[in-house]
Amino acid sequence: MMNIIREITPLKDEDLFVVLYQPNAKFDFPTHYHPEYELNYVEGAKGKRVVGESLLEYEEKDLVLVGPNLYHSWHSERGYADLVVTIQFQENLLPISFQNKKIFISIKEMLEKSKLGIEFSKETINNIGPKIKSLNNENGFQSILDFFSILYEISVCENQKVLCSHAFIPDIDIFKSRRIRLVCDYINKNFTEKITVSQIAKLVGMTNSSFCHFFKKRTGKSLVEYINDVRIGHTSVQLIESTKSISEICYSCGFNNLSNFNRVFKARKGRSPRDYRSFNNKQITKY
Repeated sequence: MMNIIREITPLKDEDLFVVLYQPNAKFDFPTHYHPEYELNYVEGAKGKRVVGESLLEYEEKDLVLVGPNLYHSWHSERGYADLVVTIQFQENLLPISFQNKKIFISIKEMLEKSKLGIEFSKETINNIGPKIKSLNNENGFQSILDFFSILYEISVCENQKVLCSHAFIPDIDIFKSRRIRLVCDYINKNFTEKITVSQIAKLVGMTNSSFCHFFKKRTGKSLVEYINDVRIGHTSVQLIESTKSISEICYSCGFNNLSNFNRVFKARKGRSPRDYRSFNNKQITKY
């Protein structure tokens, strides 16, 4: 089974969009999904790209719009790209009062199509790429205008390619089981507390051993691995968003041992919590 994880993005309700500017970006993040839209620009790499049921090769430059909860990942032959710029924004980007205005119709239609993933042509990439790369340097209201200009220009461009078939349903497999969904909902709500196999097994009416086998088979992970993924997702956001100490963040997200937290975090993210905070504070811009 493909290892698909739920990513917790840095986007908050008060943010219109967020730009992640990553030179020499490593392609070490597993296939993932999130409820936000994502426009991903890749430069200086070639390899394979996963978007839902689509597995295609890309070369040198790539630009794809991924809709909410559509799983995706990029893989590079050399393990990294010269540059990746990721723009994430929420489902409610366009208020109801804007959606049926003539000027926004093409954007609205494009966002609807992006639920199956959209790949843009080389011509579009060459035209819009410089604007995407410079967006990270903009401040204030001009950045908002540039963002909507980018969305408008790609919404009216020719040769858009929908990546998944219309029969494809972007459901994440692990949530097709009622019991798995119950377990994951419980973990998402209680990750700050101590969670044991016995607690969870009892929740779904199974023995400990039967549950462990069942969960591993359905998710490809042990219960501890899944809980750690959820906790690491939340600690990642806090490292960027807050000024709390690493120790405070560790314990507030359910880890009860700082050295274990550091070890698990580095294994998942490739950097220590301290290095991750320092690196991402320079790479992420919110608007």
